[in-house]
Amino acid sequence: MFELIRAGERTWYIDAPSKMGVFELDGGDVCLIDTGSRGDGEAVLPLLEERGWKLRAVYNTHAHVDHIGGNRYLHDAAGCPVYVPPLECFFAERPDIGVSILSGGAAQPELRSRFFSAEGCPSVPLSDADLPEGLEAVPLPGHSHGMCGFRTCDGVFFAADSLVGAEALDRYGITFLFDAGAYLESLEKVRAAEASLFVPSHADACADIAPLADRNTGAVRDAAGFITDFCREPAGFEDVLAAVFRRYSLRMTPQQYVLIGCTVRAYLNMLGHTGVLETVCERDRLLWRAV
Repeated sequence: MFELIRAGERTWYIDAPSKMGVFELDGGDVCLIDTGSRGDGEAVLPLLEERGWKLRAVYNTHAHVDHIGGNRYLHDAAGCPVYVPPLECFFAERPDIGVSILSGGAAQPELRSRFFSAEGCPSVPLSDADLPEGLEAVPLPGHSHGMCGFRTCDGVFFAADSLVGAEALDRYGITFLFDAGAYLESLEKVRAAEASLFVPSHADACADIAPLADRNTGAVRDAAGFITDFCREPAGFEDVLAAVFRRYSLRMTPQQYVLIGCTVRAYLNMLGHTGVLETVCERDRLLWRAV
């Protein structure tokens, strides 16, 4: 846990439940890519200081709790700015708003926990001018509103949550998405990218990302196909959601209802946008129907 692993001449990553990147700057300074979950900042800062590194900046890939959880501690303890992709920045400052949007209104009590919401932190919308020489931001939307990955001059590509590991796919079959169509495009972008090493946040680092990208793409296509087939008979959102829970052997909880509910809507919207499904209104219900 929290092992520092060298990935290139100036690039390292911290092997943790949500991997974090470390990029060496001039003069013994470093910047950090993501900060893990709540409490991870307290573990990461001593790890950097043991090597004589000073934390100059934090760059977030997106504003989910397991990527921004250490932001506030590191911002205050190290006195460093926190940069977040523009479409994610507000949610890093006000994580409670992000949870409320997922809930469709004021968040229910079960979602007002440290496992769903990080501590808010002053954040700066990321622009190219904010990046140090040798670090490039790569837009990868789909898993969230405006997620990006980062590529270093060593050829190390921090792919964030643009794909998940084979173990997670085997266990769950379906994973959280905000925009399924954009997610497929980002998967293809990562698959085609040139890099010496790929470091997804929730999968093993590897030199060849294509097999894992193909598995993720296959999982998305499989879920989309299942939902399409289910909608051969017009079905409402709750009907589709229940069918997805049964198909993937998921256990219904308030948290899973919100997360998988967002994911199912992402699939329905993609299938509607591409003309695979259409909506019909019957007996005061909005139904989805295969075309």
